[in-house]
Amino acid sequence: MRIKAVAAALSACICATCLPAQAHETAKEEPGGKAIVQVFANLHAGLNRGRNDRGFGLDRCYLGYEHKPAKGLTIKGVIDMGASVEMSDHQLFLYIKNAMISWQKGGLTLNGGLIPTTQFNFQEKFWSYRYVMKSFQDQYKFGSSADVGVSAAYRFTEHVCADAIVVNGEGYKKIRRKEGFNYGLGVTVTPAEGFYMRLYGGLNRGAGNEGEDIVNMAAFAGYKCDIFTTGAEYNHMLSGSFGQTDRYGYSVFASFRLTKNTDLYARFDHLRSKKEADEKAAIIGAQFKPCKYIKISPNLRINMPGNNYSAYLNCSFGF
Repeated sequence: MRIKAVAAALSACICATCLPAQAHETAKEEPGGKAIVQVFANLHAGLNRGRNDRGFGLDRCYLGYEHKPAKGLTIKGVIDMGASVEMSDHQLFLYIKNAMISWQKGGLTLNGGLIPTTQFNFQEKFWSYRYVMKSFQDQYKFGSSADVGVSAAYRFTEHVCADAIVVNGEGYKKIRRKEGFNYGLGVTVTPAEGFYMRLYGGLNRGAGNEGEDIVNMAAFAGYKCDIFTTGAEYNHMLSGSFGQTDRYGYSVFASFRLTKNTDLYARFDHLRSKKEADEKAAIIGAQFKPCKYIKISPNLRINMPGNNYSAYLNCSFGF
């Protein structure tokens, strides 16, 4: 009887111990999702004498939803409201920014649909002030941030990851009108903790003004820790006509965390071209986070040629 009683007691203890763990494990596997709301706005003013470019601006508004129906599977749809480069800056249009499905298993990640491109996604996240200013390649039209196609990434080790992408090559604002695809390969290496290096090469078939191929090459190196971030990138875009769209340049930036919710940052860009005047831009500013969902950044900018000075108050809010 004593043996039976001890066995019953042990069984009860094991069940009491295992049941919460099993319930917790089941909860992890339950489907879930989240809404996506992100708004970029600003108040700006030109500081040069005679400049009247001042007022409020609504740069972007992202609305969407992300759902995870099963382990490793994600479905995401995002609408983007912004200005069109073909129209006046006073007009805003709605675009589908993402309509995609992703699957992750171990070190492998697969994406399909209207997906983020890999050309400068890594640099943009490293810069981390997208609501203030786009990363170099996005700012100077080296490529699009999203496109229709497929991509894959695989982490070979803790220090090496490679990715490949095939998309239409026209971005997310245009329908497919040309033959050919945009192919890209990238490798990201982390040789030491906090230190990152990335190389990328892309071939956009028939994307030039006269149907010539466009080649994009990019190199990036950066360091990030709890209180300090710095990065430098070099980018080169050349066409099959050797000069019609050749553009190249670099960007360097750094940020310093003063407190948990306060950062200082600075950045300098230099764009060069064989057929266009050089462009230089510098920005210095601060970021304040009054709460989890709001970022505020006062900053000063200078654009050359022209030595045009501007003051901005950028804001990002959403979740």
